[in-house]
Amino acid sequence: MLSSTSSASNSPHKFSFFSRPKTTSLTTPRVVVTTRVVTVQRPAVTPKPVAPTSAAPPKAHSVAQETPAPKISTTKTQKRKRPAQDSDADARPSVAKRARGRVAHAPTPSPSTDSSRSSTRERSSLTPGASSASSSRASTRFRTSPPTSEALYRSSRSRSVSVLANIDQPIERDCYLNETHASEEGFMSCELVVESLMKSYKAFFKNPEDPTDTSFEPHPTDYPVAELEFPNTGASERYILLAPKDKDHYNPIMCLEKSLYTIIDNYLTPEQQALFGTTYSDIAPPSPNPLDNSSPRVNHLRNLQRAIHKRDGPLFVATLNDINALLRTFKYPPLPADIFEPPAPNALREAVRTWQPTGMPTPVVHRIIDETYQRTVGPRTHELTRYAAFSSTVYGELMPTLVSDIIRLARLRPGSLLVDLGSGVGNIVLQAALQSGCDAFGVEVMPAPASIAREQLEQMRMRARMWGVAMGKVELEEGDMLESKRVSELMSKADVVLINNKVFSESLNEAIRPKFLDLKEGALVVSLKPFVAGSALNARLTERNIDDISAIFDVSEQPYHSGAVSWGSGSGSYYVHRVDREGYKAIRERFESQRSRSVRSRR
Repeated sequence: MLSSTSSASNSPHKFSFFSRPKTTSLTTPRVVVTTRVVTVQRPAVTPKPVAPTSAAPPKAHSVAQETPAPKISTTKTQKRKRPAQDSDADARPSVAKRARGRVAHAPTPSPSTDSSRSSTRERSSLTPGASSASSSRASTRFRTSPPTSEALYRSSRSRSVSVLANIDQPIERDCYLNETHASEEGFMSCELVVESLMKSYKAFFKNPEDPTDTSFEPHPTDYPVAELEFPNTGASERYILLAPKDKDHYNPIMCLEKSLYTIIDNYLTPEQQALFGTTYSDIAPPSPNPLDNSSPRVNHLRNLQRAIHKRDGPLFVATLNDINALLRTFKYPPLPADIFEPPAPNALREAVRTWQPTGMPTPVVHRIIDETYQRTVGPRTHELTRYAAFSSTVYGELMPTLVSDIIRLARLRPGSLLVDLGSGVGNIVLQAALQSGCDAFGVEVMPAPASIAREQLEQMRMRARMWGVAMGKVELEEGDMLESKRVSELMSKADVVLINNKVFSESLNEAIRPKFLDLKEGALVVSLKPFVAGSALNARLTERNIDDISAIFDVSEQPYHSGAVSWGSGSGSYYVHRVDREGYKAIRERFESQRSRSVRSRR
């Protein structure tokens, strides 16, 4: 020990402590080379039984096989690697564990391709360094776990096949009204409406033969007027022949023309139509019989159109008188020569009997609705703007085309009951009663729309009588739908509940939902927003929604096209909810069965 210390102190250089690293560096290469040789040769000496259970060496080890050890070894690296190399016995089990973990999730590698084995092992391993024990447990769980339960949706019920009708399918209905028309007090005619708004109208016609003729000018009492015969016996209406200063306001001349065309198109036979002229293609299509296509001596429809185009007042009045004379021959046929022979019936009224197989023609429905709306709602539209902005009382309407689609889709007919929650001015309940003959009930909380609805109901009854058609019973109520006793009474009888909830608050929609529990099996709820839990229709049934009120519904989304609503010109969707408790019962039993099986499998 003393001699060793003495030799160190006798070193000729003052930095003689560097001599020790030199001595160490002389011995280190031998240790490192020996260790690397052993490491490189380890796969070769591994017994064959172990090879299938252990993956190929790590990627770094493969690189060591391809690159000679002396070229990549440095003194610094050798010192850093020494502790790992000294514990050779501890390193081997660690490598073996990593290999087994990889093999558990990868196919057996081919011994001929070392690089492909390495890349396959890297892609196959779930986590670096995963243990074989955890991998085996995961594999065992995967093999022994029970199959996943079938996902159940509201649309997967046993009775979920839609029963909604095709909107193009006609509804058979007897529209005939067995009573004549009589002048009634309170009838709102075109003449009364325009007379009350005379300052907003201007002259349309003139007398081309006499420029000084002022008979077609506006006047408080001496205004130009014409009369049109309507189908029912004793029914006619007077029209003031003026044009509105605002083109968006009610136009009496256009109204008269449309009503005339509707009568000719739907109440007359092809032979009768030919007497009026055939230039209006939408009214009188060419007859397959060549004899029926002969031009009449006077083409009244062409003369009427010419008079409107040239604004020829005398020609318009004269032509309309001729047309009325023809209509009267159908309404009031000559009495038979034999006094004991019954008189011939009104041909226009009798035409309504022929509609039964297909129901009331849509043009007739829309014409009666337009006439009533223009004379009743039009003059009071300013009252409908008195509501709180962005509230549930904001007024909006469904147009007659969309309401017609809903009526046909729901197959409303005489004996059916429609309930409109938030009926506004009554457009929907009135159209449903007129078009399908069903009974209809509407409730509205806002005073102005409720008042207009009552007036519109009275006017539509009179107009339906003028056209010789019957309509169903209509009941209107002013009040809160949530507190109405009448609503509670009728919900259990309703076949269709319609709710225009486009602007309803979420709290109001939630308050309405419990009323659906009273609906009968098969009843429909039609709304502009769906009454289902969550954002998806017929969503998957879970523990959270299996007991929701909306689970009794089978919901379908229906499109509406541009111009179908009053609050926008674009297209959109409405939603039809069909009460299907039987289907809900069946799917709930399946849900409970799956849940019980899942509980048993966990045990």
